[in-house]
Amino acid sequence: SDRARKMLPRLPKSKPDTADMLENSVPKDTNVQIEFRKLRDKLEADGWWKRDIKREVRLVGIWTSLVIGAALTTKSIPALSIWLLSLSFTQAGWLGHDYIHGIDKWTDKFRMFATVCGGLGATWWSDKHNKHHALTNEMGVDEDLATDPFLFTWAPSPENDSPMRKIQHYIFWMIFSALFALWRVDTVQVIIQAVKEKRPKAKKDFYAIGIHYAVLFALFPIKVWLPSVFVSGLLSALIVTPTHQDEEMFDEFQMDWVTAQFRSTRNAVTTNPFSEWLWGGMQYQLEHHLFPTMPRSNYPKLKPILQKFCDDVGLEDGYRETNEFKILYDNWKIYRKVAKMDAVEGALCSRGDGQLGAIDMSASPAAMAARKKAEARATGKSAIAF
Repeated sequence: SDRARKMLPRLPKSKPDTADMLENSVPKDTNVQIEFRKLRDKLEADGWWKRDIKREVRLVGIWTSLVIGAALTTKSIPALSIWLLSLSFTQAGWLGHDYIHGIDKWTDKFRMFATVCGGLGATWWSDKHNKHHALTNEMGVDEDLATDPFLFTWAPSPENDSPMRKIQHYIFWMIFSALFALWRVDTVQVIIQAVKEKRPKAKKDFYAIGIHYAVLFALFPIKVWLPSVFVSGLLSALIVTPTHQDEEMFDEFQMDWVTAQFRSTRNAVTTNPFSEWLWGGMQYQLEHHLFPTMPRSNYPKLKPILQKFCDDVGLEDGYRETNEFKILYDNWKIYRKVAKMDAVEGALCSRGDGQLGAIDMSASPAAMAARKKAEARATGKSAIAF
């Protein structure tokens, strides 16, 4: 964003010897990275970050109509009310996801949309989700992979194993259903901690979550809103899990971030207008990971550009996409495959110590790389001293 670019000159500058050391020790940028920067600069110059306000108003209007419909049918048709409220929660998540990532005036105003309308805090989302974007599918660091002890995407070590793994391909839908409930609990915990730490905009998040629950409890009885939380969790989990879990996972830190996104991400090809709306832009997962701050309405137009990019830089099978139903089936097959595997001694743990602690854990690829360098330096110093 322009604001971030203005902040860069104010950051501390490295000392000359430190800069030389980094220049000599860090791998050179690959051709993929260099060409991607050129592509991004061109897209930005061509106005790809301009938001279609009319479209945003229409999407927010659809969300509003879902809530109104759910409120009007709570007594007369509770089943319909549950379904409409579930859809509103899921769409609030996708719209809020787009707005939290966004860098334009519209998203600045609607940053708290996910908190107020979906019960998912902006502070919590930023902490968790930004790490997922920076370290996608890096085992032990990316918390989107940390679904154990209920679901495993690779065979764990014996000490981290669970009997649930052997039946995970039968019960996955129950675990998926709990997604929004878990996220809501995490949201409240992170907001309270953020307020204590006096983090920027933490109080806004606190007031926003209060408004969400005040309106939710006032308009909907527990027999409506509680099932809606679990139905929306199932819908959302079915959308967010298959675009990464069936792709490559990394046990080492990936220096070439661009190539890593292509290798760890797959798009879903929707088959009808309802699915296109329901997926909320998550079907264009690769476009989103490469350009997370771009308005999602522009993602469909990027496909031929990214396919040409892959051809130009030699990324074979770079642009990956699969039918929306097959990608779900492929994801289920991963659960079935891992369920039948034996535990693996020394397998990486899926998470660190708390939401922000994974990168400091010994099982983190980045932490292991840093530790190896530190040990090498220590060994060199010891040899010299001897």
